[in-house]
Amino acid sequence: MITLYGIPNCDTVKKARAWLDDQGLAYAFHDFKKAGVPTERLDQWLTQFGWERVINRRGTSWRRLPAEDREAMDTWRARDAALANPSLIKRPVVEHDGGMLIGFDADAWQEALT
Repeated sequence: MITLYGIPNCDTVKKARAWLDDQGLAYAFHDFKKAGVPTERLDQWLTQFGWERVINRRGTSWRRLPAEDREAMDTWRARDAALANPSLIKRPVVEHDGGMLIGFDADAWQEALT
């Protein structure tokens, strides 16, 4: 089973969903905006990948954070920030039987999911 976490209007999530559809892979979509960020999943992502990988530091949500918050960021602050503003999470996050992927990379997805 594949679960894709993200925001439906995110261009990268759109590309990822199209790629999954093109591959004929069934998946469940978890919309952060409608369903929120599942705390236990976020904790696992942060533990496995670290906040630096889970948090999108290139997006406008990151840039909108006060400089002192960005400079003091650590795992717990990243957790709180992501729960308050799901747009901070790098998208999409994919959980599958073989593990997890963060962000969309067609080659990595091809290797992991097919």
